[in-house]
Amino acid sequence: MGSVPDNIGSWQPAALALLRPLFKFLWRMEVSGLENVPLAGPAVLCPNHLAAIDSFILPAVLPRGIHYVGKAEYLDDWKTSKLFPALGMIPIDRRGGNHAKAALDAAREVLNRGGLFGIYPEGTRSRSGNLHKGHTGAARLAIETGAPIIPVGMIGTVDIQPPDKTVPNFFRTVTINIGEPIDTSRYRSRVGDRAVYREVIDEVMFEIQALCGQPYEHTYAGAKPVPNQPEGPTVTSTPTQPAPVSVIALNERKSSSDVLGSRPLVGIG
Repeated sequence: MGSVPDNIGSWQPAALALLRPLFKFLWRMEVSGLENVPLAGPAVLCPNHLAAIDSFILPAVLPRGIHYVGKAEYLDDWKTSKLFPALGMIPIDRRGGNHAKAALDAAREVLNRGGLFGIYPEGTRSRSGNLHKGHTGAARLAIETGAPIIPVGMIGTVDIQPPDKTVPNFFRTVTINIGEPIDTSRYRSRVGDRAVYREVIDEVMFEIQALCGQPYEHTYAGAKPVPNQPEGPTVTSTPTQPAPVSVIALNERKSSSDVLGSRPLVGIG
């Protein structure tokens, strides 16, 4: 098993002591469901993702520290190469497969130690404003470690920091709705079952949509139209309540196998 480097999260306690009162001064923070975050023991937090500041807003309202994944490209910038890991970011190579193995192993260790781990199931920020189809990495990590998944709906962060805006807007309202934990322990005997991973993450996205109210778009965030194909209208909807694994039609499972074969298992922002 991999390990979490000593420098990951080393500044987080001091940073949170500073950020919590500062953020409460700069923005109106409306939080519901905070009691759903366990004060001890592992959990995977899965928020929607609209703005870069999401990764600072959520930790600032939690009762305990959290590790999360972030794109390895942050390590190429001198401004963030030391800061972000010290604040709790585990860098991940978004090419997936063996490239992401070290980050995945570190995430498992965080959970096996009883820590909180944050991951964006959409894989990247939504530029359309819609909630996108979830990648299955969060489900895989939760099932392998027995940790519950806690869906989170964040509202208003894009008003604080619109796309490509470096300096945030101050004195805006942000709402953080934390949902009830989704128990994954019943699937411990199904580790490696990609259909189960898809079933669980679909349930997570259903809950996130209910918490944030974003229209649901059944495509992956950042996905590009197939070349030489007409670009049809975007279809938005509410994600369908997942059916029990035993009654999911096999032809509905095909996409999860395709995705797992070519996409990173961990969503990052």
